[in-house]
Amino acid sequence: MNCGRLPCWTLTSSRTPIGSFLMGLCWFLLSFLFHSLYAHNDFFTSIGQMTDLLYTEKDLVTSLKEYIRQEENRLEQVKEWADKLDSLTNTATQDPEGFLGHPVNAFKLMKRLNSEWGDLESLVLKDTTNGFISNLTMQRQFFPTEEDQTGAAKALLRLQDTYQLSANTISNGDLPGVVHKSRMTVADCFELGKIAYSEADYYHTELWMAQALTQLDEGEESTIEKVTVMDYLNYAIYQQGELERALELTKRMLKLDPNHQRANGNLKYFEFQLEKQRKAEAEKKEQEDKKREKKVLDKREAQRKRSKDPLPERKKYEKLCRGEGVKLTPRRQSRLFCRYFDNNRNPRLLLAPVKQEDEWDRPRIVRYHDIISDSEITTVKELAKPRLRRATISNPVTGVLETAPYRISKSAWLSAYEHSTIEKINQRIEDVTDLEMDTAEELQVANYGVGGQYEPHFDFGRKDEPDAFKELGTGNRIATWLFYMSDVSAGGATVFPDVGAAVWPKKGTAVFWYNLFASGEGDYSTRHAACPVLVGNKWVSNKWIHERGQEFRRPCAMSEME
Repeated sequence: MNCGRLPCWTLTSSRTPIGSFLMGLCWFLLSFLFHSLYAHNDFFTSIGQMTDLLYTEKDLVTSLKEYIRQEENRLEQVKEWADKLDSLTNTATQDPEGFLGHPVNAFKLMKRLNSEWGDLESLVLKDTTNGFISNLTMQRQFFPTEEDQTGAAKALLRLQDTYQLSANTISNGDLPGVVHKSRMTVADCFELGKIAYSEADYYHTELWMAQALTQLDEGEESTIEKVTVMDYLNYAIYQQGELERALELTKRMLKLDPNHQRANGNLKYFEFQLEKQRKAEAEKKEQEDKKREKKVLDKREAQRKRSKDPLPERKKYEKLCRGEGVKLTPRRQSRLFCRYFDNNRNPRLLLAPVKQEDEWDRPRIVRYHDIISDSEITTVKELAKPRLRRATISNPVTGVLETAPYRISKSAWLSAYEHSTIEKINQRIEDVTDLEMDTAEELQVANYGVGGQYEPHFDFGRKDEPDAFKELGTGNRIATWLFYMSDVSAGGATVFPDVGAAVWPKKGTAVFWYNLFASGEGDYSTRHAACPVLVGNKWVSNKWIHERGQEFRRPCAMSEME
């Protein structure tokens, strides 16, 4: 059931015991239903589950409009009453005695003041907010949290870096493959800058505060004041060592607000520091010139060092995500082919061989086209969606499963016994790979969130992780099979940084590679990553195939790297 499509129930107050009971029952049922459907959080890690929030918001807007309609109707009645009495009292006060000399007028005055003004008071005091407030209060318990907002903001910053997008490009919504263009306001840019600031990320703080200031300078109306934006921007620039720029911005701030306490203090401090710097430069000009040349470094690189980025191949990984740095030479490209493949005349593939395409040579990565149908994809997604939970990683030290900022997605596991479609898919993988599926892990379904990604990692357990899959009792992960269950408008490639390979999502296809050599040794060239999704909704499912049961299907080799 789609919780986003639930109707908004208007709960009106009732003084009767039955009314109170029914209202309490409605509250209980709704709370229980929403709790069961929204028990998961981390909305930002799955676009698929975020779609439910759109329906929730649509219901709230409907409820809000109903409240506005009731308020307008109530005020219209009050207005009609006021207009009628305005005309009546104007006439009556011109000749009060003559007016009241008419017995009907006297009666109606008594009636109005005794009864009708009381009714009007009730009308004015009538609370029409009950239905809307009840609905909002109930649904608000299951809204995204501060963590979701921060997660979505960090995702935008990640996309900005990975795909080398300017703040202006993102703010204008000029992204490749975009259908529903959306522009960011000054407040949006300011909020993004503040989140970066709270993380001591002064590189991104500068970018987004500068964008907010640009939009204010261009005349965009906002409740955010220029001086406030400049204050953050000034600090970010100073923290990155640009004293002259910080001083110029401080002077501009003081033109807008001469009494700004921090700006006045900063003005003296920056002037003192610059004077000190100039004296040092005059004394050691030659050495300082060399140092200054080195100082013109990449601001983002400096921020990476400050934040102690743990990913050594970050630049290589991001280049591949942008479609740059692919290392396949024309000669190697000429050795890659497409073919119809029946896996040595497998009975199930004889009449309907699969379309196999070589994607890469070392490690060998192959893609299978039209290997999963649209109806099968729909079934898999329907089975998985209610179970999606934040994807975890195995801590290499403790072995405990935990969430990580470098894996932004939600996943669910599907067993063959649950649905005939899963059973058919498993059989198909076995027919194509000739590997035993009984010892493989269940089909894992993943949906990526805002800027969803999985940074470079290995699928197999390394020598320093001897207990990686001990509890399964099926040995190491010998191979990986990955279905692409959606097209992605921009981003979302699977990349192999060590060899410079990039494989792009295409709905209905699957890619396959061995993680271990036939000797059982790990193939370290299979270190791979899921690039951040720039535009679109990425769904994949994968099957991790283990060593046990493959003894005769893929016999051991004598040499380590064979």
